[in-house]
Amino acid sequence: MPGEAGATAAVKTAVVVGSGAGGAAVARELQGRFQVTVLEAGGEFRPFPVSLAAAERIKRTGLLVDERLIRPLYPAMQIRKTREGLVLVNGVGTGGTTTVSTGNALRLDAGVRAIGVDLDREYAEVAHEVPITAAHERLWREPTRELFRACAELDLRPRAMPKMGRYDRCANCGRCVLGCRYGVKWDARAHLADALQRGATLLTRHRVERVVIEGDTATGVVARHCGLRRFFPANLVVLAAGGLATPVILERSRLACEPTLFVDPVLCVAARLPGARQSREMPMPFYVEGDGYIISPYFDYLSFFFTRSWRHPAQDIVSLMIKLADDAVGRVAGTRVDKLLTSADRRRLDEAASLCRRLLARIGIRPGDTFLGTLNAGHPGGMLPLTEREAGTLHHDRLPPNLYVADATLLPRSLGGPPILTVLALAKRVARAAAEQVGE
Repeated sequence: MPGEAGATAAVKTAVVVGSGAGGAAVARELQGRFQVTVLEAGGEFRPFPVSLAAAERIKRTGLLVDERLIRPLYPAMQIRKTREGLVLVNGVGTGGTTTVSTGNALRLDAGVRAIGVDLDREYAEVAHEVPITAAHERLWREPTRELFRACAELDLRPRAMPKMGRYDRCANCGRCVLGCRYGVKWDARAHLADALQRGATLLTRHRVERVVIEGDTATGVVARHCGLRRFFPANLVVLAAGGLATPVILERSRLACEPTLFVDPVLCVAARLPGARQSREMPMPFYVEGDGYIISPYFDYLSFFFTRSWRHPAQDIVSLMIKLADDAVGRVAGTRVDKLLTSADRRRLDEAASLCRRLLARIGIRPGDTFLGTLNAGHPGGMLPLTEREAGTLHHDRLPPNLYVADATLLPRSLGGPPILTVLALAKRVARAAAEQVGE
């Protein structure tokens, strides 16, 4: 009846682009205050279906001549190369890159804290929502234990890597980046499932091309599905398609980004060590921090399959990963990525590689017997970096008031380490800011 509480305002709609750490966290936070639709460019995630033994047989045929050939077998892993040969890796599909990650949970917020963003509350909430543990030393094989002791002897202060998941059930198969078959490693599909249970909608294989902007307002997005374009109207749009895809969507929407791409380059220093079995061990079990990089034990599947120097059986290779905080110089233009390592980047990589050889020498490997892996990267971001002006709102001032970004694109500098925990916390804050601004 007129005048009674029966007439309620229509629920506002939100489109979230991407279902990785940022998109899933935003969808989980917004659903209820908004009717959320998540648009994911890829399909449902499926683990890599081939056993390592079978993959080694394929490798011996000599047919694996380019890293991009992994895509037909593992659609969740997208590979592209820069003109300089840097191999870029990201996840495509439900859960985004979290499904092809090693599940690390480092708090790396120095960059956003320096501009005035305090994420203490959000980190605390993530710690309650996501199981995190560093109690997994029982899974370490002897070469890993020896490397840990070598780091301690050199006063490098090694620390067990905090991991997202239920590692009391870990089978130590070493396939984290190929998709956990046992439901041990946490990935963003858990947050996505929460959002769907609360009423959100997920549409896979919907690749968003651009945001539609009328005046100073985002009215929705245009996505392509099965060759057809469709407009999705929304009161709120949140882009969380990742550090390589979000900038492309913004620039197609006539919203300029900055040539400040970082990617966290990875280089492995490896050697033959009979019976090491690192390929059958949880990757990145501990880490040490250097000047702009971290070092961690890591069996690199990309290098093993596609780098000729990694010719030994997988079980006989031991490897240390260098993950670098690179200078923010580069950009994405459509399908092309322009990214050069600076002289400072190269210097830090060389210093870290020398340290890796020293560590391997302490477990009996001569420096001259080591070999390098494929230079690759998987943590892109930084092309719409937050500044002190946006510290309070987390809304970049060149965007329409109802358009937000909630992934590593916002980070003001390279983390030089695993970004998932930081992206989850940042996306939570973005979702709250967006709800306050647009949800009223």
